[in-house]
Amino acid sequence: MSVIEQILENIGLVKETTTFNTSVIILAVAVILFSGFLMTRLTKLIKLPNVTAYIITGILIGPSVLKIVPESFVNGTDFLSDIALAFIAFSAGEFLKVSNLKKAGTKVIFITLAESLMAFVLVFIVTHLFLRIDLSFSLVLAALSSATAPASTMMTIKQTGAKGDYVNTLLEVVALDDVVTLILYSIAIAICLGLKSGGSGLSFSEVGLPLIYNIICLALGFGFGFLLKLLLPKKRTTDNRLIIVIGIIFLFCGICSLFSQSPLLGCMAIGAVYTNQKEDSEKLFKQVNYFTPPIMLLFFVRSGMNFDLNSFVNSSANSLGMPLIIIAVIYFFVRIIGKYGGSFLSCLALKTDKKIRNFLGLGLIPQAGVAIGLAAMGSRVFMDNGQADLGIALNTIILASSILYELVGPGSAKLGLYLSKSYSNNLDEVVVVNEIENKESEVEKLIKQINEIRSTLPEIKENTEEDAFTEAAEEVENEMGRNRMRDFLNRRR
Repeated sequence: MSVIEQILENIGLVKETTTFNTSVIILAVAVILFSGFLMTRLTKLIKLPNVTAYIITGILIGPSVLKIVPESFVNGTDFLSDIALAFIAFSAGEFLKVSNLKKAGTKVIFITLAESLMAFVLVFIVTHLFLRIDLSFSLVLAALSSATAPASTMMTIKQTGAKGDYVNTLLEVVALDDVVTLILYSIAIAICLGLKSGGSGLSFSEVGLPLIYNIICLALGFGFGFLLKLLLPKKRTTDNRLIIVIGIIFLFCGICSLFSQSPLLGCMAIGAVYTNQKEDSEKLFKQVNYFTPPIMLLFFVRSGMNFDLNSFVNSSANSLGMPLIIIAVIYFFVRIIGKYGGSFLSCLALKTDKKIRNFLGLGLIPQAGVAIGLAAMGSRVFMDNGQADLGIALNTIILASSILYELVGPGSAKLGLYLSKSYSNNLDEVVVVNEIENKESEVEKLIKQINEIRSTLPEIKENTEEDAFTEAAEEVENEMGRNRMRDFLNRRR
């Protein structure tokens, strides 16, 4: 029994009543929100991102450790992963603006595909061929390896004030990275659903039909995108715009859920259509981003509650044949190799600048939001197929590795910015004493020239403009006084 349930029972509420269950849910939400917020106050002191704080909070207050929040709450709020991922995918659609893609060119697209696919291939080879892990599990885990967390990289760039070609390339690759991840994940899940339980044989009907369903969802997403455009004319108020966009996203997720399909590609299509059709689309995306933080907090904390400490260190607690900590560490390093190697080789093939080629991979290491959300969705797929242990393992591996990535990610991104000379902390490179001395001597020369010019000018007579203005004012005042006296005398008569 959880701490919340024990407290409610102690004050006299019966466990089977509706009031009891409702109170548990409401109090659990409050505890999650406040606990997540308070943890960010602690992690902020050591400059860790909020996502890390939320995951740690979930692990601590969840069923595995302190048991403050009941397990029934965790099991009953599975829909949070769909909602959170829908908003993440919708926001990813903002980066699919045709004008920006044309401006970025094919080079950035090539680099993004290369680093994403190399991470995917290496993780799949190591987990399936060397570690002998289940084919479906390896495919989904490999698809998640292509994701990158843009928040850590963006934060580091803002803190350092870095600029230049390296920064521009990094931002463009990070923006497209999660789009590639969503596509790879959809394909991996389609293959996973096509695989027969316990078998490895594939047929067109088993793999092709799920892919066709995803294409239909994508087309439906485009339709919802145009519908969103029609429902949001310029005269629509800010409040109503937010209501409509949330309603559209929820409606699309509900339709996809009815047919057991992922809403990811469709929600991404909704965002892409709107951002290409509306000139003021940036305002709507900002408004949605202001709305989502509590949802993301609930989602990440709940994800942390699914962390299985027993199977993390005990090989007998899962069906993979080894402790999950070993798989998580291997996944951690193999993904870094794939990200760095893919970006290096693609830049080498495109003959980009050495600074970009050698250090771009350092900015692609962070991983959190998208990967955690997709892991939660993949976990549910495994559970629906009777493979609950694989679902728990997927969640645990991604959560553990995400914490590691968020610990080293900002540092590696800052190292990449420094080595590429996008910014500098060296004072000698910024301030040169000789230049300051020259500037001072130039000022002295200018002062001397001004004094020489002043000495050649004729003397200005005193009491010119100021005296003229004063005399005019006094004359007006005297005239007004005379007029008032005349009016007074006339009234006396």
